[in-house]
Amino acid sequence: MHFEHLVQINDDTNPLAVSLSPEQLWRGLVHRAEAPQDFMAHVEHVAVLHREDDYVEREMRMGNLRVVDHIAFTPGERVHYDTQPSEEHGGGSLTMTIEQPSPGVLFLRVVYDTPLPETPGASETDDSYYVDYVKEAYRQNDIDTVRRIRELAQAGHFG
Repeated sequence: MHFEHLVQINDDTNPLAVSLSPEQLWRGLVHRAEAPQDFMAHVEHVAVLHREDDYVEREMRMGNLRVVDHIAFTPGERVHYDTQPSEEHGGGSLTMTIEQPSPGVLFLRVVYDTPLPETPGASETDDSYYVDYVKEAYRQNDIDTVRRIRELAQAGHFG
C-alpha cells in the first residue's frame, strides 16, 4: 500500500495556532526518531543499535512486538524510516519531508509504503479489508505527531 498526505504546519487563518519554524519542525522530527516513547504511549523500550551522522538504527518494543528501524536523516529536510519485516510486522517505509513553498508556509509531506494490499478487500479475514482504517490511523498519528512537536516546541525543547 502506498499512502501519501500533507499535514499543514502553520495556519495564518487561525490566530490561536502556534507557528513552528522549519528548524523546530526538523528538531521535532529527529526527536520523534530518537525518542519515540515521547510520541507513542505504548512504546515500552527503545534501544539505539547503531548511530552515524546521517542515520540511526533502533529497536522498539511494544508488548511482544519488536520493531527494528533504519532511520536516515537528510538534515533540515527529510527523515526516512525503513522498518525490517518480521514475524509480527510486515515492514515497510515512512518518509517525512518538510516542505516550505513560500516564507511562513510550512507543510509536512508523509509517505508510507507497506506490504498491505492497495485496495480494500471484501472479507474481514483479508488484510486488505482494513486499508482505509490503516490510512486514517496513519493520518491521525501524523497529526498527533505535529501536535506533540508543537507542545514540545512551546515548552522550549527545540529553541
